[in-house]
Amino acid sequence: MNSNDIRNLEPKAIWENFYALTQIPRPSGKKEQIGQYLEDFGKSLGLETLRDETGNVLIRKPATPGMEDRKAVVLQAHMDMVPQKNSHVSHDFEKDPIETRIDGEWVTANETTLGADNGIGVAAAMAVMQSTGIPHPAVEMFITVDEETGMFGAFGLQPDFLKGDILINLDSEDEGELYVGCAGGIDADITFKYKEVEVPEGDVAFKLSLTGLKGGHSGVDIHLQRANANKLLFRFLKVAVAEYDARLCCFEGGSLRNAIPREAFSAVTVPADGADDLLELVAEYETLFQTEFEGVEDGIKFTAEKTDRVKGLMPEEIQDDLINAVTACPNGVYRFIPELPDVVETSNNLAIIRSDGSSITACCLIRSSVESRKEELASMVESAFTLAGAKVEFKGGYPGWKPNLASPILKEMTNIYEKNFGKTPRIMIIHAGLECGILGTHYPNMDMISFGPTIRFPHSPAEKVNIPTVQKFWDFLLHTLANIPKK
Repeated sequence: MNSNDIRNLEPKAIWENFYALTQIPRPSGKKEQIGQYLEDFGKSLGLETLRDETGNVLIRKPATPGMEDRKAVVLQAHMDMVPQKNSHVSHDFEKDPIETRIDGEWVTANETTLGADNGIGVAAAMAVMQSTGIPHPAVEMFITVDEETGMFGAFGLQPDFLKGDILINLDSEDEGELYVGCAGGIDADITFKYKEVEVPEGDVAFKLSLTGLKGGHSGVDIHLQRANANKLLFRFLKVAVAEYDARLCCFEGGSLRNAIPREAFSAVTVPADGADDLLELVAEYETLFQTEFEGVEDGIKFTAEKTDRVKGLMPEEIQDDLINAVTACPNGVYRFIPELPDVVETSNNLAIIRSDGSSITACCLIRSSVESRKEELASMVESAFTLAGAKVEFKGGYPGWKPNLASPILKEMTNIYEKNFGKTPRIMIIHAGLECGILGTHYPNMDMISFGPTIRFPHSPAEKVNIPTVQKFWDFLLHTLANIPKK
C-alpha cells in the first residue's frame, strides 16, 4: 500500500473524489476539461445535469425517502484552483496532475499549490451526489468556474438556474467556524509607458533575486504580516539608486493578483567602481530582511549575480517615479473591524509588477467588508501611482456578503455543531471574496452559510489541508443535511 496515496484516507467518499480532481488540470481560465469531467460525473449517476453558458455545472438529486418535505439545499463550490509553484519546480498546471503527499496529519503537494481550495468542497459535494445511504433533502450541486480570477461563474449565474432554498458554500478554511459574511474587492491595473535608453558605458549589470518568502492568500493570510517580495525589492532599489547610482533595467515580481508575492527579480546596472558596494548592499539587506521578519519568514534569500543580458534601461524619470510610487503604495492590512479586532476589514495586496522594455504593469487587489473603506483605499492606491504619471484603471469589483445573524440555517447548524461536537462554533466574517456576496444579488431570499475543513496557506506552494478536520467537516455536513428544516 502506498503510504502517500490519499485515496486510503478517511472519509474515502471525499478523498477518492479529491484525488480524481488532482489528476485533472484545472487552473483558473482552463475550465473545459474539469467542466466536462463534472458534467460526465453527474450524468453517470443518472442525475439531471446542466452546464450554463458561463460554464457552471449544476447537478440535481431528489430527496431521499422521508425527506421530501424539507427545504432544498444548494451545495456550492468552485472548480478552479490557483496555479502557484516554486520557481525551480518544473510543473505545467495546464497539463500535469498535482502530486500529493501525506505529511503527518496534513495533505500537501510537491512544491505546488494543492488545490484543496476548493477541491475539497467539490469532492464533498460529489460524495453527497454519489451516496446511497445518506438522508438528505433535494440537493443541487452547483460548481462555478473561474472563482479565483474574478468570480466569473458567480457573476454569470442566471436568476432562474438554482431552485434551492438554502445555499451551503463549501469554500471556507477553518473547521469549527461558520462564515456569514465576507469582504468585497476591486482590482487596480496600473500602467507606465516608456522607451528604453542605452546602458551607460562602463556600467556593470546584475540580476537581483529575492526568493524564499511564504506568500499565501491575499485575503485569509494578509493578517499574518508576511513579507511582500515586490515591496522589499523596491525598498532595496530606492537605496541602490540613491546611494550607488544604480539604474533599473527590468522587474518581475508576483504572479497572481490574489496571492501575496513570494518572489521578485530585477536587473540593474551600476558603475564598475560601485559593483562591490552593490554586492555588499545586497548582503546587508538580506540580513536586514531576515532580521525584520524573524519568526514570520524563515527562508528569505536575496542574491545578486553578474549578467550580460541587459540591453537597455528605464529612463531615470520613469525609474524614479516607479520606485517612489511602489514605496508609497499602501500594502497589507489597512484596518481591522473595530467590533471584531481579530478580523481584517480593509487591505491591499500589491500583487504583480512587471516590465517588458516598453511598459510597466502593476496589479493590486483591494478588499474590504465596508464599501466606503474599499473606495478610500482604492483612491490612495490611485493617488500614489497617478502622481507618478501612471495610468490607473479599476475593474472586477464585486460586493461583500452582508452578515445575517438571524439566519435560520446559521441557528440550525450552530445547534447541530454543539450537539455533535460538544462546543459552540465561531461565527465569522472572512476577509476574502466568497461567492455568496454575488450569489445573493441573484437570489436575495436564499439563506446562505459557508464552512469547510482546515486549509492552511492557500494560493501558495505551502498549501495543505488537515486530514482529521476533513472527517469532521464531512460528519458535520451529513448531520446538517439530515436536519434541514421543513419547508
